[in-house]
Amino acid sequence: MSTDPNLDELTRRAEAEIEAAADARALEQLRVELLGKKGRVTELLKQLGGMAPEQRKAFGERVNRVKESLAGALERKAAAVAAAELAHKLAAEAIDVSLPGRGEAVGALHPVTRTIRRVERIFASMGFETVEGPEIEDDWHNFQALNIPESHPARAMQDTFYVFNGARLLRTHTSPVQVRTMQARKPPIRIVCPGRVYRVDFDRTHSPMFHQVEGLYIAEDVGLADLKHDLQQFLSLFFEREVEALFRPSYFPFVEPGADVHMRWHAPGQEPRWLELLGCGVVHPNVLQAVGIDPERYSGYAFGMGVERLAMLRYGVDDLRLFFENDLRFLEQFK
Repeated sequence: MSTDPNLDELTRRAEAEIEAAADARALEQLRVELLGKKGRVTELLKQLGGMAPEQRKAFGERVNRVKESLAGALERKAAAVAAAELAHKLAAEAIDVSLPGRGEAVGALHPVTRTIRRVERIFASMGFETVEGPEIEDDWHNFQALNIPESHPARAMQDTFYVFNGARLLRTHTSPVQVRTMQARKPPIRIVCPGRVYRVDFDRTHSPMFHQVEGLYIAEDVGLADLKHDLQQFLSLFFEREVEALFRPSYFPFVEPGADVHMRWHAPGQEPRWLELLGCGVVHPNVLQAVGIDPERYSGYAFGMGVERLAMLRYGVDDLRLFFENDLRFLEQFK
């Protein structure tokens, strides 16, 4: 290839280094060291400027042949390294198809889904129909039809997500489903409305997206006594024991009178205490008028409860965020 001792020595050393390279990274480093802008072979070309014309041509040709030879050696070694790496990977990932299959684990419903279905089944046994509606709502269905006008302070309690430049919003409760149902049907109406709702809140007991089940019963001569009876029956069926419930006066703009429902809760290792579960009340006449139902003839009750709270109590979960983190170690407990 060359009669220049320096070129011959450089070529021998470079070929030995290429052959000894263990992986693609080492080969790339060698390529830069040999053929890069400041590489050993490239530096030889800088000597051409100080040579006589007849020497310059011969030396330049020899250096270029060395460059081509080393480039070819690098390419062949790179192909060999790639082939070896692929063979190693294939061997490591080989599967013995003659081995028996591992089988497929049976999945399970999410605890929130299980709770919603349980609530739906219980209310269905009490004569309630399940109805669903859109999660993106307008202001009238979400607020105004429910006796919550634009200036009402209750709007500040909702921490609403507005979308489409404020023209729409993510519903803050499933009450709009009740409004749409009352607009579309005539009494008697007996429905429950499960679904996702959205509010700007997040900690160990609150989530910006959570689930509610709201209920509505509209007919002639429906009042507070019916509400108390039905909720007492639901709670006892849900928790599979006779539940001691307490109705405490509260304010909600869409019912009058309104109440918070508490139940006597016995947590392991703790003293019994009253635990708030849901809100309810007799449907406000303004709500009936807004949807075209005669409040002089019909009356009714409404209630709303958080599904996650029911699930936390039923399954002994103390952090709401566990329901949304998708940790299989947590979810596999509900198979």
